[in-house]
Amino acid sequence: MKTLTSKILASAAVALALGLAAVGPAQAQSCLDNRQIQEAVSSGQIMSLADVLASAGIDGSAEVLSVQVCDEGGGLVYIIGVLTPDGQAQNLVLSAQ
Repeated sequence: MKTLTSKILASAAVALALGLAAVGPAQAQSCLDNRQIQEAVSSGQIMSLADVLASAGIDGSAEVLSVQVCDEGGGLVYIIGVLTPDGQAQNLVLSAQ
């Protein structure tokens, strides 16, 4: 039983490491950092997170887990990790402009 559990844990660790390795470089090349996001909102280049959520019909009580602003096909989008009412994590991709 310990061997099976160890194999499952090892497989999960490898899968997680590969998933993180695949995501990291792409985000670094095409996503804004927090300072850049603030500047883009201040200059009117993109909408604020609250405005984007409201325009998508998502109320303010939604639990936001993560926020990124990334270039997707020449346009900026918010990639927002939210927790659904049933406890599921979900990524939303919404236009930032």
